[in-house]
Amino acid sequence: MTDQPANETRLAAAAMPLGLFVYTLLYGGMTVLAGVLAFKQVQLYPTDLAVEAGIFAFLLLVVISSTLAQLYGEKLANRIVWWGFIPLLIASLLMQLVLNLPASTEMVEFRGDDLAAFERVHATLWRVWAAGPAAYIVSLLLNVWIFSRLRGNSEGASTFSLMVRGAIASALSQAIDSVIFITLAFYGQFEITNLLIGQVIAKVALSIVLVPFLITGGVAFARWLDQRKT
Repeated sequence: MTDQPANETRLAAAAMPLGLFVYTLLYGGMTVLAGVLAFKQVQLYPTDLAVEAGIFAFLLLVVISSTLAQLYGEKLANRIVWWGFIPLLIASLLMQLVLNLPASTEMVEFRGDDLAAFERVHATLWRVWAAGPAAYIVSLLLNVWIFSRLRGNSEGASTFSLMVRGAIASALSQAIDSVIFITLAFYGQFEITNLLIGQVIAKVALSIVLVPFLITGGVAFARWLDQRKT
């Protein structure tokens, strides 16, 4: 007897656009990597302003979410944003597990500095892990919403329109993300003014200069992937 539900599941999986599949995988990886990279603050030479390094992974999340909204709709893009919590949650739980497991005798005796550095960095990431989801959900849902609202009812958007919408949505959502994340993650640990100003400037600048081209390329690449799937 044929297992009808199982067959329907396989057919649905096979019908999934290849571009959507690839970007969903990439999206999950970037949600985890953004939190790890955020531990380091990068100087914006030649000023004393700084930016947390998680910005690079987070900008890719913005590009991917906008690409998904453009090609597959606002509802699906929002669903991906919400489900992006899953790899973030699993990664944080695994990190706590690893931190609480005893290190090997060899590492304790011969690589104590490496062990201490690992534990010092990752044990202090709890505020980053806590701040990340708050900034993540607000900014990315806002990015998808602004990007979709600017599109209106027009289905045939030009490349220029796509770039402008991407820049505006990214700049606004990333400015808000910076305020939420920097305040929750680092307030009280050190003076955050330079980091906050640098973060906002960097994200808005990259949103205007870089993000439009990344979204345009992302949409083109996803369409190419979808056409290749048979």
